[in-house]
Amino acid sequence: MNILTFNCGSSSLTYKVFDSESGRDGKAILSGKAHRVGVKGTQPSFIEHRYGSETKKDVVPINNHREAAALVLDYIESQQLEIGAVGHRFVHGGSRFKKSVLIQDNVMKDLQSCIPLAPIHNPIAMDVIDETIKKIPKSAQYATFDTAFHSAIPDYAYTYPLPEKIRRMFQFRKYGFHGLSYSYVVSAASKYLNRPVGDLKIVACHLGTGGSSVAAIEKGKSLDTSMGYSPLSGLVMSTRSGDMDPMLTLYLLAIYGFRSEELEQVLNKVSGLLGVSETSSDIRDLIALFDKGDKEGEQANLAFNMYVHRLKKYIGSYILILKGVDVLIFTDDIGVQNKHVREKVCEDMEWCGINLDNEANQNAPTDRIASLNAEKSKTRILSIPTDEEIVIFREGLTLLGGQGDDSSI
Repeated sequence: MNILTFNCGSSSLTYKVFDSESGRDGKAILSGKAHRVGVKGTQPSFIEHRYGSETKKDVVPINNHREAAALVLDYIESQQLEIGAVGHRFVHGGSRFKKSVLIQDNVMKDLQSCIPLAPIHNPIAMDVIDETIKKIPKSAQYATFDTAFHSAIPDYAYTYPLPEKIRRMFQFRKYGFHGLSYSYVVSAASKYLNRPVGDLKIVACHLGTGGSSVAAIEKGKSLDTSMGYSPLSGLVMSTRSGDMDPMLTLYLLAIYGFRSEELEQVLNKVSGLLGVSETSSDIRDLIALFDKGDKEGEQANLAFNMYVHRLKKYIGSYILILKGVDVLIFTDDIGVQNKHVREKVCEDMEWCGINLDNEANQNAPTDRIASLNAEKSKTRILSIPTDEEIVIFREGLTLLGGQGDDSSI
């Protein structure tokens, strides 16, 4: 049986088709990614398909994730591949979903009730689920959740300093996200370094073209992470503001007359790199503007510097929480592909044992783990391409093998 996995980023859609007969190690027989989904920038959107030794790239308008999913499903059909099950990454399941679950009618209703928890990611995941059910209705569907990895965060780190009645009534707490990615890269780092997970103190940076976060990880468990109740808090991101004074939102609502839906749009979709630069939400576009001696270049530089400053601040604070760091990990598209970001983040970090090898950083491959630290560095610096899809695939094997039932939620 072939299992298709869908992984919705805020501006991308990654997919892989696995042969379940290959076991838990997984063999992807087909993979691809839709890039710049719904992005307004200097470059067009496109979708890539990798099948065997061939790579096909189509530059086409991709206005939303439903369209991206349709393109994927149409391509799979054109290759005459039968899909027995489809696994979906669902970012935020709140307190209702704590483990992966098969999608049935009652589950669909509960998933829909979770949409407001992650207003960028949950709606697009639902669109992809709807599109998939419409196009291949006989395939089993299941959802995996990004918050499970952070369930080990201690109460003093996940509790918000609000009255207990409010916290309990609305189930406010830090959930954390990108858990599938963190689970994968921690395991990959342990294997690469030939050191047990239990021996490692790790700061992992998941830097995507949409959302980004950092996690402090000790003995394979999350101690803290930059995202909170929603994927809005933490780092400066492509279109999300990240951390900011909450009074600003109250001023916009109470004094300047913003409606709640307008404010949500501002904070999630037109802030961050896009809001500061006024040019693009893609950090690659901003780096290309650095040498321009005009306002556009200045704003691009400001946005980039804000991005790096916030990221370094979180890394430093998590090193203190961990009381040292053995491994600094960069992952996802920006983390693996953007040498400029890695260089600036590691700059002047020798005080905590982080020394980057500039040549290794410049020439780092993007398709496999790369060691980026200088010989004198006390901290190992690794670039690790993440594979959230293999984690989704393995969850499907468990569910479809009868090991998952209603007790899994």
